[in-house]
Amino acid sequence: MHNSVKNIVIVGGGTAGWMTAAAISSMLPKGMVSVTLVESDAIGIIGVGEATLPHIRHFNETIGIDEAEFMTATNATFKLGIEFVNWARIGDAYIHPFGAYGPAGDGVAFHQYWRKFAAETDVGPIGDYSLPIVAAYRAKFAMPEDDPSSVLSTYGYAYQFDATQYAPFLRRHAEQRGVMRKEGRVISVNCHAESGDIQSLQLESGAVIEGDFFVDCSGFRGLLIEGALETGYESWKKWLPCDGAVAVQCKAEGPLLPYTRATAESAGWRWRIPLQHRVGNGHVYASAFMDTETAEQILLDKLESPPLTDPLKLKFNTGKRKKAWNRNCVAIGLSGGFLAPRESTAIYLIQTAVTQLVELLPETLDCDLERDEYNRIIDNEFLRVRDFLILHYHATERTDSDFWNHVRTMEIPDSLAEKIDLFKARGRVSHYRRGLFLEPSWLAVYLGQRILPNAWDQRVDLAPPDELRRNLMETRKEISRAADSMMDHSDFISSYCACR
Repeated sequence: MHNSVKNIVIVGGGTAGWMTAAAISSMLPKGMVSVTLVESDAIGIIGVGEATLPHIRHFNETIGIDEAEFMTATNATFKLGIEFVNWARIGDAYIHPFGAYGPAGDGVAFHQYWRKFAAETDVGPIGDYSLPIVAAYRAKFAMPEDDPSSVLSTYGYAYQFDATQYAPFLRRHAEQRGVMRKEGRVISVNCHAESGDIQSLQLESGAVIEGDFFVDCSGFRGLLIEGALETGYESWKKWLPCDGAVAVQCKAEGPLLPYTRATAESAGWRWRIPLQHRVGNGHVYASAFMDTETAEQILLDKLESPPLTDPLKLKFNTGKRKKAWNRNCVAIGLSGGFLAPRESTAIYLIQTAVTQLVELLPETLDCDLERDEYNRIIDNEFLRVRDFLILHYHATERTDSDFWNHVRTMEIPDSLAEKIDLFKARGRVSHYRRGLFLEPSWLAVYLGQRILPNAWDQRVDLAPPDELRRNLMETRKEISRAADSMMDHSDFISSYCACR
């Protein structure tokens, strides 16, 4: 048994498998490794997570994908943020934007100035001071500008796309760069008797696929990471109790919106993701508080138009593998963990896992340092996302159902409790060097779900109140004018990336 890593085998296609294949074949020197992807046409792609975060733009650019071509191929639309409806109270709505809230002043965050005047009705909600929020609600879009002095540089964007088309698009990209695809179902995994490392896969056809390093993209079942290596799973269901989903597609009614919507229901929430050719809908629910039939009926009753597909039912357990990288196998995508699609984190977590794998890919199987560093990074990413998702449930005033009473009063991780306490006391958002969701994201949920700081930064009081108030009003007007200057989102799509 040789010890070098030359042959990489990916098990499973879909978004996770083909993102991994495309990244390795694009980011590493040609000929450094060979990549074989094994998938079966008989095993369908889940593909219900069609909304993304802005980080995917960097991934696509890095591997050489043309944005307009990608958007056309996947019927994509632009996304400026995520709207949350009925989360703190029934009737409430706010957007988590992909951008900043107002300009900072003298080293003091903008929201500190807004907090001083928040009780004044003419100041308005904090969302009025974020260009992506205002533009999203007006169904507007424009490419961000590079000039940092322009308000049109204060936001980013992501995509809403057909995930069942993204994988085939990436497949074409990866195969052009030398990735070999093998059709077939894996029926057994052969491990080395002494080391325990995976050596080969046997397919239903009788073919044997040998490899030095394996990537498990087989979905929830974790064919390699769990089925062969028995890595173990850390469940977070006690904090994230939703464990089922029903998904269905329908035609769009009304304007083409540049944002995803998450509407809280009595035992979970519904998503709405507008694409060029249809709308993706789903209902995520907690089976301890609602049965599947009720969840399905709620979803169907609230569709804006008749369904185009039969409902797809999913079951899952929120959490992650105890090790994302075990022996000579890395689990990426659903095989590595699942944290629900509420903040569009699934594809981001795939992207992070793939990027870290490329950066830490070992030359030999003597790779304890690389393995430990990879697991540390991925664990941190999952923990950051976990706490952010728990915040959405816990920061509620709803008392109308057993589900909301449970999540409102449940004990939460110390790491999240400390963040909430700090924000309540002084309006400060905890900073961390690595991980998803920085200050604007936390601000959106804190303030959108009625967690208002008890005080503001004392430096705010150094300036005359009338001057601060005028600055707020001018910022608000500037953002409104900038949003009005943008094109209608549907017109921008038609001119830039209309699906054929």
